[in-house]
Amino acid sequence: MDLKDFNYLITLAREGSVSKAADQLYMAQSSLSQFLQQYESELGVKLFIRTSKGIRPTSAGAVFIQRLEKLTEDYRRAKNELWDNESMKGGKVTLGISSFRGRRMAPLILRHFHERYPDVQVDIVEENSMKLEELLLEARLDLAVIALPPAKLRHGTIFLKYDEVLMVGNRHHPIMACAHPKADSSGWWVDMKDACQFGFILSDHDTILGNIGRDLFKRDKLPCRIINGNITAAMAVSMASAGLGLAFTYASSVEREEDAVFFSIGEEGCFMKLGLAYPSEEYHSKAVRALEEVIREIYLGPDGNV
Repeated sequence: MDLKDFNYLITLAREGSVSKAADQLYMAQSSLSQFLQQYESELGVKLFIRTSKGIRPTSAGAVFIQRLEKLTEDYRRAKNELWDNESMKGGKVTLGISSFRGRRMAPLILRHFHERYPDVQVDIVEENSMKLEELLLEARLDLAVIALPPAKLRHGTIFLKYDEVLMVGNRHHPIMACAHPKADSSGWWVDMKDACQFGFILSDHDTILGNIGRDLFKRDKLPCRIINGNITAAMAVSMASAGLGLAFTYASSVEREEDAVFFSIGEEGCFMKLGLAYPSEEYHSKAVRALEEVIREIYLGPDGNV
């Protein structure tokens, strides 16, 4: 048995489905099924129970797979320590970041990191903050950029910066009649009491931005006219920029478009905490710490602010 087999079994247990696990492993479902049948036959023990909804580990299988997860994590840590001793002449770091935020920030982070550490590979995992927390708890990420406070993590989070939540619309949208110039002349702000008369395009309930948008209406007990309420944040911004409604975005995710206007929410603005999160473990490789340093520089420097 080798590490590849470990990964197959761990993925099967995590996905609860041979077809879903095969998709995650980029292999044919028939090949994965054959592997599992052959492996269980060689062991003489059933590791999974087949059900109408998929598969789940047997009691003995669950214990066995937990051991494999620990061995895999120990091996990954040992490799990181080895690469540390070789002064980062190799190695790999897995960074988690949301697709929406990562569109703008991930290329900047990767470019700056690879300029300094060309021998270290950075793998990007794109998920929303809630899913990234789960992946950190499963030790499948080395570092992640997430919204704070976390829902599930209890350790390993570091405050990075306050990220402003902005409203976005088209420059010809009637919201412009309700906009006020900011005191420092850096842009515009709008009151939610004025904005609530217009239609909004929102992300789904399982996203941080989607929840923030809905909470802004609840906070002031305002009605919310939802045009679309279950699409991605990036699509919502594109639609709002085209004049199809209003949407919310983060200052760190703003990509300037010709007809788009970005508004602070209220005269004081609305902010959320952005942070870095580690899996709950004591050892962090030099490469991971170096990546944290680069992320801090990007987010706190001129490229990370609007």
